[in-house]
Amino acid sequence: MIKKSFIYEQNSAQLKVDGLPDHSLGQSEEMIGILSGWELKLVGAPILEGNRLHLQSLIIVVLSYSRYCLSGVYKQFGNSDGPVQILPCKLGHEIILTSSQEGVEPLKIQIDDAQLTDLVRCLDDLLHDNRVKINWKLPFYKPLNTTDLTINTPFLERFTPAISGITAIFVFCLLYIYTPQEVNLNNKENQTLHYQLK
Repeated sequence: MIKKSFIYEQNSAQLKVDGLPDHSLGQSEEMIGILSGWELKLVGAPILEGNRLHLQSLIIVVLSYSRYCLSGVYKQFGNSDGPVQILPCKLGHEIILTSSQEGVEPLKIQIDDAQLTDLVRCLDDLLHDNRVKINWKLPFYKPLNTTDLTINTPFLERFTPAISGITAIFVFCLLYIYTPQEVNLNNKENQTLHYQLK
């Protein structure tokens, strides 16, 4: 049985996956159903390798983080005891990889927005490749909550529309109250004459 390798490449990132077809599911020789290894190259960072669970964790954490970044929300994803974490930093984004081997210090990699975009594109290409039939057990992505979207918005900016609306209504009410009402005397005179003629 020949091992298959597929490469997904962008400007600053390259992801290579190796594996074999799962014949128990009737997969052809040109497919990968059993992942045997993967390799990720990021510009300015050491080559990353791991097993299927490491790659699955990387996919979940990075894609979840990037979804929030697109909405202007920057917060940490990944558990401190998990294999992958990502969080915002001064230079852009920091990925922390924790090895399952004892005595190995966590590896910290800092990337900018362009490198994060390239990494996301590589992971997306892998997930949408019909030749790779692996159940990654990805979470169901729900729309972001209002609280998540407003967490980084300053208090004054958050309530500016509501304050502006209330102020406008108050000003219009004052203008209406203090605007002198015109009395149409001609109509009153005509009404009086009309009653007198009867």
